[in-house]
Amino acid sequence: MELASDLATHGSSVELRPLNDDSNSKPADASTDASDDSSQPLPDHPATTVTSNQAPAPADPSPPAPAAPASAPAPVSDPGTPVQVAANNSTPPPPASAAPATADAPPTSNTTINLINLMVKRNLISREDADGLIRQAQQEADVAKAQSASAQATAERALTAVQSTPPPAPAPAPSNPDDEVRVAYVPDVVKKQITDQVTQNVMEQTRQEHLDDTIAASQVPDWVKRFHVTGDIRVRYEDDQFPPGNIAGKFINFNSINTSSTGINQNTLSPVLPQYNVNADRQRFRLRARIGADIDLGQNFTVGMRIATGSDDNPVTENQTLGGTDGDQGGYFAKYQIWLDRAFLRYEIGGTPEANASITLGRMDNPFFNTSMMWADDLGFDGIVAKGKYTVTPGVTPFLTGGAFPIFNTDLNFSSDQSTKFQSEDKYLFAAQGGTHWDINKDFSVTGAAGYYDFENIQGKVSDPITNAGVDAGDTDDSRPSFAQNGNTYIALRDYEDPTATQTTVENQYYGLATPFRVVSLTGQVDCSEFDPFHMSLTGEFIKNVAFDRNAIVNGGPPSNPGPQNNTLSTNPNSFDGGDIGYLFHLDLGKVALEQLWDWNVRMSYRYVQTDATVDAFTDADFGATLTGTNLKGFTVGGNLAFTPRVWAGLRFMSADNVSGPTYHNDLVQFDINAKF
Repeated sequence: MELASDLATHGSSVELRPLNDDSNSKPADASTDASDDSSQPLPDHPATTVTSNQAPAPADPSPPAPAAPASAPAPVSDPGTPVQVAANNSTPPPPASAAPATADAPPTSNTTINLINLMVKRNLISREDADGLIRQAQQEADVAKAQSASAQATAERALTAVQSTPPPAPAPAPSNPDDEVRVAYVPDVVKKQITDQVTQNVMEQTRQEHLDDTIAASQVPDWVKRFHVTGDIRVRYEDDQFPPGNIAGKFINFNSINTSSTGINQNTLSPVLPQYNVNADRQRFRLRARIGADIDLGQNFTVGMRIATGSDDNPVTENQTLGGTDGDQGGYFAKYQIWLDRAFLRYEIGGTPEANASITLGRMDNPFFNTSMMWADDLGFDGIVAKGKYTVTPGVTPFLTGGAFPIFNTDLNFSSDQSTKFQSEDKYLFAAQGGTHWDINKDFSVTGAAGYYDFENIQGKVSDPITNAGVDAGDTDDSRPSFAQNGNTYIALRDYEDPTATQTTVENQYYGLATPFRVVSLTGQVDCSEFDPFHMSLTGEFIKNVAFDRNAIVNGGPPSNPGPQNNTLSTNPNSFDGGDIGYLFHLDLGKVALEQLWDWNVRMSYRYVQTDATVDAFTDADFGATLTGTNLKGFTVGGNLAFTPRVWAGLRFMSADNVSGPTYHNDLVQFDINAKF
């Protein structure tokens, strides 16, 4: 209706143009002579071009073609020739029976044929089916073309009648290609056949792909599909710096004494009392390599194994110093040892984020929610642990972890050089932790937990009196720690009461922990993902050794060598300067997972750990350099930068000081290149 109104008000030209590939943007000539346009129309719905005559165009300089006499019969034009009908305000439109706009232009099968040939080329339909479709489309086009010829004759007669009246205005401007609306027609039967054929081909292709996957999967042995292999390699440069002011000769290496075969002669302090390095800078290149696998046994059972490097059997680090001579190995490209790092059997039910329960036996990852202030990142736990969690309401998931872990088992033949064997000094860790994870909304979450860790029988025990200094073992020698770092307070274990002993008598001594350890921990974490991929996380932990007893430490040890052997301000046992608390905070910013090039994250942390807040054997093995363990305070700043999803670099700076005792300060720089698979 809007088009009819525009024609009646402003005057316009209507051009019936057949549609083909060569005339998409070619404007029609103002005259009726368009014999150079040889395109063929599409079936049933020819393209129609409507040109508005908003402003008069310049007159054509060529003389107009003479109008045909009104009595002359209208010539029948070629079906491929465009026909132009000019109208103006003073001339009424032709009758509906003769209006060119209602005539069906002869269809063409070019587009349809091209489409069908393209489908054959892309193997969507067969050549035989394509030939049938082409024949059918051509037949329909021939019928439509015959109908169009009759309509074209009617249009020619209408054109003659219109041209008998001189136009009052100049010829309208050529049509604008931008105003053209082109409609290509595909017969319904052809569209249906194409749709059915495409659907059939897609379904067949899907079935074939599924069959191929099934065949490929069936060719892989079942045991291979049950393996999930992981591994990583880290190469590190480490610079240990000891600024002036550290007091050398005041930091006894009790681990070296307790792991020797004889201990140390307490009368002469021979062999030479081993000391930690606190004043000579060191640079080291270190390697950590690990590879392991989790194997699905079916019916909710899984086993896992992992092997790793390590300069020795140190439980808190898997670093191997390149060229190092630690642990009776190394130097001059010597081969390095490989250790069994994980080996466990697990039964698990649930297996969803909302509900899960498991029991694990063997040597496993740390099962507790904690920081490295109490448990080192590389530490593995030996024993049995049960874990469970359950979502009680959307977003709120309580969890509970409990386990029993043997720390030390007495040698079957202890003492090996006596016919009467000593009582066992087995040590255990009994631990439980409960907490809740709360998703406040999609961007904020909070996790909090409280734990209790009872280190059974870990305290050193004074032996029965030894009246013969020639005896090689005390009955409590196994109460000494088989591994330690630094920081905990020690007492002597062997009670020598030989009345014939002199200052030159050999009285070899071992040392044990001066206090029992029952540690309570509170750990919390707040996560914010509102600005992801810029993620923020704040973690804090507080620990306290509730079994710590200052008076018991000051008065501990044998009568012949009483009191604490370290962590004092003088030789007076009453100058003991230890404590029982520790805390740590760290802030993480950036991407949680490094997934692509230039992903990054940073961490800033501060810790304060007194001498006997926890067992120093299991804490972070980096902070404090040679004096890692407890009795340390200071900060750490570091970050990581990804090169690929599996390769990244890391840089950390740590600055540590003693909390109590002799002055000690250390600065540590670590640069890592990491890879995982």
